[in-house]
Amino acid sequence: MSQLFFMIIEIFLLKRMLMEVIVKVFANLRDICGGVTVEVQPKGNRVIDVLDKMIMMFPDLEEEIFTAEKQLKPFVAVYINGRNIIHANDLQTEVLDTDQFALFPPVAGG
Repeated sequence: MSQLFFMIIEIFLLKRMLMEVIVKVFANLRDICGGVTVEVQPKGNRVIDVLDKMIMMFPDLEEEIFTAEKQLKPFVAVYINGRNIIHANDLQTEVLDTDQFALFPPVAGG
């Protein structure tokens, strides 16, 4: 019984470590990321972990989305399942591999 329990925990932890999040990017971020979606395997399960991994993959992204203090720049928006993360736990918001993750840069126009 205890061996089965530990096997289940181990499978859960491995799945958590191998999580893949599909991020939809918009506007000029598509040029930086090379397409409409990016497959990301973050080291953690928070928005900041996903964005950190994306910056490792696409270094030019950092200047577009983060301030020097590693906060999202004004008007940069991250939505998880259609909900802006500022209405959840901001960059600490937890992400599941089944979540819809969208990253919007500041957009001007009229």
